[in-house]
Parts: sequence; structure tokens; C-alpha cells
Amino acid sequence: MDQLRQSLLDAPIIEKGEYQYFVHPISDGVPMLKPELLREIVIRIIRKAELENVDKIVTPAAMGIHISTALSLMTDIPLVVIRKRQYGLDGEVPLFQETGYSESEMYINDVEEGDRVLVLDDVLSTGGTMKAILDALTNEVGAEVVDVVAVIKKAGENELDDTDYNVKTLINVTVEDGEVVIVDAQGDE
Repeated sequence: MDQLRQSLLDAPIIEKGEYQYFVHPISDGVPMLKPELLREIVIRIIRKAELENVDKIVTPAAMGIHISTALSLMTDIPLVVIRKRQYGLDGEVPLFQETGYSESEMYINDVEEGDRVLVLDDVLSTGGTMKAILDALTNEVGAEVVDVVAVIKKAGENELDDTDYNVKTLINVTVEDGEVVIVDAQGDE
């Protein structure tokens, strides 16, 4: 994953209070996302994720959408986006998500009991959003979570550490002294 690794090492760092935040095309949509980087990421996901018999790719809005769309096009697996807006459709399931810097409700549509899903997101940081999604899919909807993948993991403790959920990642990083540091270039299995 040379392009992903290099793009993270080159990522600009901004300060949000005391938090050092890297700005990256996968997690922020800026700087510009080059097709070869997205292609490299999707190929790596295809190699790493359990995709056999997956009925649907499930991703939270907004920054998981471009990755999941590309994966859907490559695998012909339909895509479901968990939205931050309520539509009131039959079977809609609300979930409360809390991250390190925000909290809100999200809504799951088009995932039904017994569906076998791959959950895919751009970044695993605090784990709050991912835990809320996985809890809702398994406990409220009754879907079978076949696999969970996050492209980038910000190293450190997160809310999934003491759960049975296993999240595969493509690369693990941290930010130290204003620079992105690669903690594990292969990510988590």
C-alpha cells in the first residue's frame, strides 16, 4: 500500500484545540482523491475482507461512501448508506452515535434480519460510531456482520477494545509532533 502510506505521511496536520488532526482525501475529501489511491485501497479491501456470501456493504455517511461505492462497483455487492437524516421509511432503525468530537443520531434503512453484511468505514478513531453501528445491526436489525473494515486506524484505545467486535484495518497511524507516524503499515487482521 505504498500510495496510502505515502499519502498519510504527506498529509497536512491541523490543530483542533489540543487535538492534532491529519487531513486526508480518504477521511476528509481534501486534498483531492486520486483514482490510483482509491483503486489501491479497494484492491486491498478485496484481499483482506471476507466477501463471500455478503449480501450488502454497509457504510456510514459521509466519508465511507466513496470507498464503499468503489468496492460495490468492483464486487457487484449492493451498498447501503447509514444516513444522518431520518426518512421514516418502513423498517428504519435509529441509532445514537458518539465520537470524540460529536454526537448525533443515524438511521439504517434497507438492512433486514438475516442479511449478511460487510461494514466499511474510512477511519476508526474513538470507535464510538462503529460500535453504535455494529450494536444496531446485530441487536436491533438482526443482521449477520460477516466482516468489518476501516481503511485507517488511529492507534490508541477505542470503544471496541473490550468487545467481541473485530475490525480489520489497512494501516494504523498516530500523529506525533505534527507528523503522521505509521504504527503498523499492514493494519489489523
